[in-house]
Amino acid sequence: FHLLILISPALTQSVVTLIAKKIDDISSLVYHSQNPHNASTQKSCSVFFRTSTSAPVKMEEAKPSVVKTDALSEDEDGDGSGAQGDIQPVGHDYVEEVRNDDGKVIRFHCKLCECSFNDPNAKDMHLKGRRHRLQYKKKVNPDLPVEIKPSNRARKLLEVKLRKQKQKSGMKRQHEDEQRWHIEMRRYEEDMYWRRMEEEQLYWVEMRHRMAPPPLMGHPSMPLPPLSPLRRPDSPDDRHIMAKHSAIYPVEEELQAVQRIVSHSERALKLVSDSLLEKEACPADDDEADKQSESQARVLKGVMRVGILAKGLLLRGDRNVQLILLAAKKPTASLLRTIAEQLPKQLATFSEDQYEVQVHPEEANIVIFSSKEPKMQVTISLTSPVMREDPVPNMEKASEKDPPDVLSRTKCLENLAALRHAKWFQARANGLQSCVIIIRVLRDLCQRIPTWGKMPDWAMELLVEKAISSASGPLSPAEALRRVLECIATGILLPDGPGLLDPCEKGQTDALGNMLKQAREDVTASAQHTLRLLAFRQIHNVLGMGSLTVSKAGVRNRKRRHDGSDSGEGEADRKKDKKDDSHDP
Repeated sequence: FHLLILISPALTQSVVTLIAKKIDDISSLVYHSQNPHNASTQKSCSVFFRTSTSAPVKMEEAKPSVVKTDALSEDEDGDGSGAQGDIQPVGHDYVEEVRNDDGKVIRFHCKLCECSFNDPNAKDMHLKGRRHRLQYKKKVNPDLPVEIKPSNRARKLLEVKLRKQKQKSGMKRQHEDEQRWHIEMRRYEEDMYWRRMEEEQLYWVEMRHRMAPPPLMGHPSMPLPPLSPLRRPDSPDDRHIMAKHSAIYPVEEELQAVQRIVSHSERALKLVSDSLLEKEACPADDDEADKQSESQARVLKGVMRVGILAKGLLLRGDRNVQLILLAAKKPTASLLRTIAEQLPKQLATFSEDQYEVQVHPEEANIVIFSSKEPKMQVTISLTSPVMREDPVPNMEKASEKDPPDVLSRTKCLENLAALRHAKWFQARANGLQSCVIIIRVLRDLCQRIPTWGKMPDWAMELLVEKAISSASGPLSPAEALRRVLECIATGILLPDGPGLLDPCEKGQTDALGNMLKQAREDVTASAQHTLRLLAFRQIHNVLGMGSLTVSKAGVRNRKRRHDGSDSGEGEADRKKDKKDDSHDP
């Protein structure tokens, strides 16, 4: 005992406290029953005693027990002790006790699972475990209920299903938001225009009051504010242009049809991209392989809207919109046919509408036709940014790397240019006042008059944006149209003119390069004639519509006021003269 007391200071106080807490229940019962007055002293001595005497004897037995417990926890497929509390052990008869020569139990052996363990607690856990219960159900009692643990594949399929449901709900919200956006688009443009008209009218009234002549007793030396060169608000030309814009704007049915077929096409292309990725990715069960497969480059990078759809220039009667599908590598005809083959299947998975898909490898596009009225079509053009890269010096090596059925380079470059045009228009022209309205009106003019139809759409959009943005201030629709026509009438389109620089190209590129000389002269002469019509208040003939009636109140306000005495005498004399003339034979 004295020897143990001398050894005990070697252990720290924290170790003593930790060991004492673990066997608190057992030691308290034993030592309180022996000597209740000196329980604390005997308790600490007993801790050292039990630790010093029992450790060398049971070290060999405790060590494999700990190792076996870890292995058993792995065999039980992660079933926690909390989950096994309500499970009744089964198959006691199939667990044998293995004894040594002295008759002492050294381990337990399960004949159903063909496994061994040397701890009674491990035995109880094994009898409650899912592995043992599955073997018992398979070999002894088929009616035993056993919880089925989902496999890695089932878990992944469930995650994919939940992810698709989340994407579906997101697409549905996006679809609803875009529908509301199309409904409010026309209201926003018209409200912005009429709000500005009201502000100018209020400003004009305020300026008239400020420009009133000073009273006789005032200060004649006080300087008056200069008269601002504001036009008369709500001019007849503005009302004609806004009326024409309302007439050529798409109806609600057309906007919904376009939105429906475009959203369905984009969603189907996303599913096609996922299926192509799954085919190329190697199957694997571990999470690391899944992350690697997700990080692999997709064959189809994304789809983007271009043309009149992206720029918001749709007119009533437009039935064709364009999408650009970007590929990771140089697009081929085989890839285009593969996409066209999978599109009908993917469209049928989430849409009840009937669509017809046609593939045109020579044009590097796929066309989707809808069957519902109004019938719409989407042109999906396949391209890749790799097609625009500078060619390498060794053309032979480059030709060897190119696939044999690669699509037309010219078509792919045109599709990439359309993508750049859409981005430029959204950044520069969409927020410019009266720009979109004038472009819609000019697009209608190009459809009605063959002379204007020879002008490229991209050149017209550039010209309108540059003419309006270079003005000193915001322009009304009539002023913006007149300014654009003046730019054309001065000869900007002619071959010896300044030209029109394309901001979306690397070098000095003229956007009018593809326009013939005769076509340039015809458009210039037509713009000059249109300006003469505007000067003679014939804008309704330019827009191809009927003349709007002028309100009587506006006509009455535009009459010049006369003095009361002079006007009365003059009107009386004129009436008398007319009366005398009517009595003459």
